Amino acid sequence: MGQLKQKGYEITADANDADTVVVNTCGFIDAAKKESIEAILEAARLKTDGKATRLIVAGCLVERYRDELKAEMPEVDAFIGTSQINDILTVCDPATRPRSLPVLPLGNQSATYLYDDSTPRVLATPSHYAFIKIAEGCDRPCAFCFIPQMRGHFRSRRFGSLVAEAQQLAEEGVKELILVAQDSSRYGEDLGKDNALAHLLRELSHTDGIEWVRVMYTYPTHISDEFLEVMATEPKAVKYLDMPLQHASQKVLKLMKRGGNRESLERLIARVRKRVPDIAVRTTFITGFPGETESDFEELLTFIRNVEFDRVGVFTYSDEEGTPAFDLPEKVDHRIAKRRRDRLMKEQSRISRRRNKTRVGETVRVLFEGESKESELLWQGRIETQAPDIDGCVLINDAPEGYNAQPGDFVNVIITEAQEYDLVGRIVANDL
Repeated sequence: MGQLKQKGYEITADANDADTVVVNTCGFIDAAKKESIEAILEAARLKTDGKATRLIVAGCLVERYRDELKAEMPEVDAFIGTSQINDILTVCDPATRPRSLPVLPLGNQSATYLYDDSTPRVLATPSHYAFIKIAEGCDRPCAFCFIPQMRGHFRSRRFGSLVAEAQQLAEEGVKELILVAQDSSRYGEDLGKDNALAHLLRELSHTDGIEWVRVMYTYPTHISDEFLEVMATEPKAVKYLDMPLQHASQKVLKLMKRGGNRESLERLIARVRKRVPDIAVRTTFITGFPGETESDFEELLTFIRNVEFDRVGVFTYSDEEGTPAFDLPEKVDHRIAKRRRDRLMKEQSRISRRRNKTRVGETVRVLFEGESKESELLWQGRIETQAPDIDGCVLINDAPEGYNAQPGDFVNVIITEAQEYDLVGRIVANDL
């Protein structure tokens, strides 16, 4: 988007207004692939029924199924993979015959694309928060995951480039930086740097204008004391740990090629909470992985009861061709996997409601985000332990007369009610 805008193209979020439609796809799990295909077909209809004259398909689905997509979707004018970002200007140029473009092979392990602070970008998020990709690719051997074949080897961005981008975003009015990668906790390893993520988090927390710095997608074997120390001592480094664990049964974790067991993971969470009081811990799990027995699932259920995570997401296993797990025996029926997911989420909802109830009566610092997605009669915002889109929010139902908060402002909210995932409250003071 940044390159196109810099070149003079006008960007629109309404595909009906576009001459050229670009569909950026995901190829990770079956549900995401289906959603991507539906988006492509919907965009293709705009070429026959609307004003669109060119359709570009980009992203991970292309990297994974390029040949099949080219054969089955002649209505698509060009396909560009995850390492061909710089080709976007060529394929969108009306003078180019897109299908004549050279293509990269599937699973391009030599992928080198990595944007930097000089790369033009357009914020697709609300103006008060922005994602910064600190690394690209992954070298983990997780049996269920196709990402290494789509994204290539792990490679970190340069420290100075990240600091410069953070400063640019702060100057544009961004208040919250969200650091992402396929494997954030390994940031800097490939550059020969020790504890680079901790150093980066501390440095970005000192950026003028930035109020929160959040890290997503850390790995359980790489949670260093130095990283936890930064979260414990830097006011702007939010006390929030996103650490996908996937399971708690030693047998299933071994089949997943991740290692560890319930006891070691419980010790890890205890260590995190001891080092960073009041931290919110978020994780995700997979139910129905090949070989998962009822006993394995019960151990997972026991695990979440013992640990009482603040946030949990659960996915049913997606059998992905080309991954080691695809060849494993003892496949679990999808209905069983779904039933286990539902049981896990029901248990977590009880935990979440109970933990949320302890906040009733507290006055909390909230990043105001404007009108609620649930109702135009409410406002909404987030406390530091709520990440956008994936976690709950603070629903605001009242404010002092004449109060006029704007998205990106910080406000004081007294919590008056607790729901399973959301908190409810009223603004009680001026901006902090």
